[in-house]
Amino acid sequence: MREHEVEVQTPDGTMDMFVCHPDEGGPFPAVIMYMDAPGIREELRDMARRIGTVGYYVLLPNMYYRTGREGGYGFDLSQIRSNDDERQKMFGVMNTLTNARVVSDTKPMLDFIRSAPDAKDGPVGCVGYCMSGQFVVSVGAAYPDDFAAIASYYGVGIVTDKDDSPHKTADKIKAELYLAFASDDPYVPQDLLDKMPGIFTDAGTNHRVEVYPDTEHGFAFPQRPVYVKPAAERHWERMFSLFDRNLRV
Repeated sequence: MREHEVEVQTPDGTMDMFVCHPDEGGPFPAVIMYMDAPGIREELRDMARRIGTVGYYVLLPNMYYRTGREGGYGFDLSQIRSNDDERQKMFGVMNTLTNARVVSDTKPMLDFIRSAPDAKDGPVGCVGYCMSGQFVVSVGAAYPDDFAAIASYYGVGIVTDKDDSPHKTADKIKAELYLAFASDDPYVPQDLLDKMPGIFTDAGTNHRVEVYPDTEHGFAFPQRPVYVKPAAERHWERMFSLFDRNLRV
């Protein structure tokens, strides 16, 4: 496995990214991994490495770069669970992100991929966790000719009553879309889960919505108390099948 840190310029500043890919056999199809609310940490780097080991060129961007590198790496999971001040600080930084900002940040990421010798020309995939569910759906609509596979796990904000709700532009998505949710998730209530398949069917999006039984929000993260290994392994299986179908062309 090869890995390194890179920087790209965005309209709002310098965004740092973790990059990993197999040591040999490239170039490789590219995948962008959009982080969850706590930000960049070794747990996420390990998950990016797992995607890389099966033959992908993976970007893991620090989406909190606007608040500085400290904000992107400074949220300790145990502190978030036990310290209300730290938890509120995390939510404050999280709320600086918008669909429009992430769509803007994605353009230089795609440009970087196109110039990277170890990244294969062709369609790109992406995966988003938690807060980034809304973002991967948004970038899929904004760059329909670039993204061919989109996965979201316990994603929030995908369907809202806001003007920029991602589902409102889902008809522009050309990618295959996979939306996975926990069966017990206060951030995605059951009534919304019930509506989700029909919303994307009406949009004409090639999609699958799956609810993982006996799980809670965050079930795929190995360092969370809610980690469920069988569900986490299914999440990898679904993701790799999605990417293999659409990116290995």
